[in-house]
Amino acid sequence: MSDVHTWIQDTVTKNRIVLFMKGTAQFPQCGFSGRAVQILKACGAENLVTVNVLEDAEVRQGIKDFSNWPTIPQLYIGGEFIGGSDIMGEMFESGELKSLVQS
Repeated sequence: MSDVHTWIQDTVTKNRIVLFMKGTAQFPQCGFSGRAVQILKACGAENLVTVNVLEDAEVRQGIKDFSNWPTIPQLYIGGEFIGGSDIMGEMFESGELKSLVQS
């Protein structure tokens, strides 16, 4: 388990924008993940790293433990947990997410 935690920590600190999601950016496997990708694209996110949690059960559980957040997708910017698709939607509406993505 600690290996997964270390891998997640490395992934979110070495990449500026990371989305843990079900499926891939090209082929999301759930509506919430698809919405999250669309929101990030609308914010002008570049170099977005996505992690498909469906490929690895350890990562799928590990990210929930890591963030203490029960659902997927999960967005990290600059190593910090931002939230899931609902929070992303609210931040997108207010313009807050765009400024975070582009800073």
